[in-house]
Amino acid sequence: MDVKRIFDIAAHAAANYSQDDCLAVKRNGKWDKFSTAQYIENANYISYALLELGFKKDDKIASVSNNRPEWNFLDLGMSQVGVVHIPIYPTVGRDEYEHILSHSSAKILVISSKERYEMIKPIADKIINIEKVYTFEKIEGVPNFEDLIELGKQNAEKYKQKLEEVKASINENEVCSIIYTSGTTGLSKGVMMTHKNFVSNVLDTQNIIPKFAKMALSFLPLNHVFERMLNYLYQYAGIKIYYAESTDTVVDNLKDIKPDFFASVPRVLEKVYDKIYGAGMGLTGIKKAIFFWALDLAIHYDPTKNQGAFYNFKLKIADKLIFVKWRAALGGNVKFIVSGGAALQPRLSKVFGAAKIQVMEGYGLTETAPVISVNKYNEVRPGTVGPILDSADVKIADDGEILFKGPNLMPGYYKDTERTAEVINAEGYFHTGDLGKLEGKILSITGRKKELFKLSTGKYVAPQPIENKFKESPFIEQLMVVGDGEKYCAAIIAPVFEYLHNWASLHHVVFRSNLDLVKNPKVVARIQKEVDRYNKRFDQHMQIKKFALTCQEWTPDTGDLSPTLKVKRNFLMQKYQMKIEFLYGRTAEEKFLCDD
Repeated sequence: MDVKRIFDIAAHAAANYSQDDCLAVKRNGKWDKFSTAQYIENANYISYALLELGFKKDDKIASVSNNRPEWNFLDLGMSQVGVVHIPIYPTVGRDEYEHILSHSSAKILVISSKERYEMIKPIADKIINIEKVYTFEKIEGVPNFEDLIELGKQNAEKYKQKLEEVKASINENEVCSIIYTSGTTGLSKGVMMTHKNFVSNVLDTQNIIPKFAKMALSFLPLNHVFERMLNYLYQYAGIKIYYAESTDTVVDNLKDIKPDFFASVPRVLEKVYDKIYGAGMGLTGIKKAIFFWALDLAIHYDPTKNQGAFYNFKLKIADKLIFVKWRAALGGNVKFIVSGGAALQPRLSKVFGAAKIQVMEGYGLTETAPVISVNKYNEVRPGTVGPILDSADVKIADDGEILFKGPNLMPGYYKDTERTAEVINAEGYFHTGDLGKLEGKILSITGRKKELFKLSTGKYVAPQPIENKFKESPFIEQLMVVGDGEKYCAAIIAPVFEYLHNWASLHHVVFRSNLDLVKNPKVVARIQKEVDRYNKRFDQHMQIKKFALTCQEWTPDTGDLSPTLKVKRNFLMQKYQMKIEFLYGRTAEEKFLCDD
């Protein structure tokens, strides 16, 4: 069948891959599975309910939810009647909730849990366009998602024909969703997404998933365009989708269902690597020596080159002794990982690749639905984001910025023609804000245009590659390079406190709190050793001359990171202004935010 709108994907799946566990989620220790037929049936009930409630094309419904089959019932049911889905991150703050709910003109809000309901309901009550709030989980006295399903069942015969007429009237260029980008500054922008944006990206990326892949674990938020497009791609390709209970249970869920692959953001892979490295550090004697011998082999792995018979022989030995245990920790069956959302350290691609888990890094933005380029299975090139899609029109501007045009490019920002005109030029090219280079069709990212700064010496610095390299250290969780208009580069460093605690205990460093740790001269000296080590990888003007340690982790909940775990640079610059003043000698005493 001809797939042009996102609800056509479900029909395609039903016609070609009807299965008993199309969608599944683990609840209360048991996998709750839904067949393809149940998926479509429940979505139809949502469509009938919305028609009965008087919803029309271009009306809006917002959702705040974890990943679950019901999210799909709602999404598909809305799309079939032309209602626009506004998915919202559960972790955004009060100001963002008020902004998105009001700006989007959403009529209904669907919330996943009691905890979220109690937090968001008071905010929603103040938004005049929100007419009703439902929940996925049952809460006494609160309208439930099942009420909509039941309403749809009662009116199925009444609206069956009407639904088919409405579906037939929906054009592929109509908006089906508005995704509010978290951004790193200010309130988020509403990115309008059409059916064509999503469907074209699904069709253009269908060949990146190997034919042997039959099951995926999903844990990245469906609110984000990356996992959402993959969610559609999985359905189109007949891949069973199992939703993790939470990010905390991912490893257990991997071992439970043994999927072929999953999608991740780089920070999750960094944490997996850190745990592997930490396990190696805990070994002793010959076992420790073998572990780090194997790790060194993996770091030098290059799938684009023939590294010789002797190297390959050593790799086989390392696989039997070490790498097989890594795969077992991820369920034993994961053969590849799709990575996106931020820049991936090439080291991670090599290490996982050596362990026979290919990391297929891709590149894109919310505005591009999202994929512009992606590495393919058995064609991974570490340090690149792979070949651009066949439909992609990419060129590099004179200043190095990546410009893009293609069928997956948004029509614009919702209610904001001015900002749309700022990013899409007269020729229809979208200014991504990222710096890159093209070698044939292979794209590499070299930095972020807005983050590029100039030292007082006149030298330019791109902070992202520096930050990425320094985060390879097991001591460094996050790092932000500063220095705009200054004589030298400095950095604010958020340590990996779990690793630092273990190191401190082994080295007889007495501490009662993170504040004690980061003030301890032995700890500062150890971090300095890491800084000196990684500084050697960069030209002198890009080296970190001074640093300050934080006694707090950076997370989306603290506001330091975006929901996709990107550093919110402007926010942190303000938060640590006194530390930055100290780094450049303008204050005599360093300020610790946890020093009450």
